Amino acid sequence: MTPTMSRRQRLTDAAISTLAQSGMRGLTHRAVDQTAEVPAGSCSYYFRTRQELLQAAVERLAELDITEIDERPALTGPASIDQIAEAAAGLVEHWTTAGRERMLARYELALEAPRRPALRAALHSAGSRHRALAENLLAAAGAPDPAAQANAFVACLDGILLNQLTAAAPHRLTPEQLHRTLLSLIRTCTGPRHP
Repeated sequence: MTPTMSRRQRLTDAAISTLAQSGMRGLTHRAVDQTAEVPAGSCSYYFRTRQELLQAAVERLAELDITEIDERPALTGPASIDQIAEAAAGLVEHWTTAGRERMLARYELALEAPRRPALRAALHSAGSRHRALAENLLAAAGAPDPAAQANAFVACLDGILLNQLTAAAPHRLTPEQLHRTLLSLIRTCTGPRHP
């Protein structure tokens, strides 16, 4: 554990790893303790209930996403549509390779959400940050109605992420194909609105 990483954060990261490796059924306090390599009972000390653990995982996933988005100036500041598409493609590629574990955990949580209202609310709250970023990005790119288009934009990105995570090699988009696909999506969102 690094000096700056708290025990709580270490356990939350271990919960994300456990979700990715074992799914919702494998997510237990004991499994998280084992993944984090901490004494038995540590996870239940910090997260008394399963819902508290799930909530912490959702918040940590959102925190890590926002940090990685902020590291790409084209996604948060002035940039051309091509620069935005290139940065977004790089982020999708990162999230489906080096960040694959986090994306798998996110989809595990999303699939469980319809059965758990509190989890659904937590995911909605975290997702609102992503939609706000998408709205700002589309506004900066010149979209005529970024507020209305942000939900569709995020939904399309989710579909692309899911495809990249689950598709067999011939069906995964290459980095260049990702760039072209996202450029086309952004151009669609920024084109003139039809009545």
